[in-house]
Amino acid sequence: MIREYEQDIKVSSDILKLGGVILYPTDTIWGIGCDATNELAVEKLFKIKHRDAKKSFVLLMTDVKQLSQYIANPLPDLESVLSNFTEPTTVVYEQAINLPSSVLSKDGSVAVRITNDPFCRSLIKRFRNPVVSTSANVSGEPSPIHFSLITNAIKANVDYVVHWRQDDISTRQPSTILKLSKDGSFIKIR
Repeated sequence: MIREYEQDIKVSSDILKLGGVILYPTDTIWGIGCDATNELAVEKLFKIKHRDAKKSFVLLMTDVKQLSQYIANPLPDLESVLSNFTEPTTVVYEQAINLPSSVLSKDGSVAVRITNDPFCRSLIKRFRNPVVSTSANVSGEPSPIHFSLITNAIKANVDYVVHWRQDDISTRQPSTILKLSKDGSFIKIR
């Protein structure tokens, strides 16, 4: 079991470094992802999902230190603010930096979730870049709540399918999405 986990982390990281796309478990539902800083990898992800290129993606990061490299004006107490979330929460930040336009919203903002999932944290730490996280479905189709509901079309088009937690059938939901306002308050989007 530990060997499978470690092998999945290693292979996933190697695939991401090569600009590939992975199918992997997250702290919410199963996702497909790629290197958030690699424009070509992001384009490949859009094609797999048949997603409108005008829609942005959620990025997974490990901590506020990493997040601070990608947003222009982080709040001074951002770490303590984010530590109050009790469930997986994605926050939309204004003025993203150091990221390709394909992962940003039209207004230049970026959606980021600091993940607490051990697999995702290990992967991102080993890979050393933020990872795109989007539901493992073709756009417009229902989001699969566990691995067995992911279509063969998705599985066949990614470069690597993680084995870890494929048998987990616990029900998981997409994250809450909040937008951080300039005054430090949050607006609930989902």
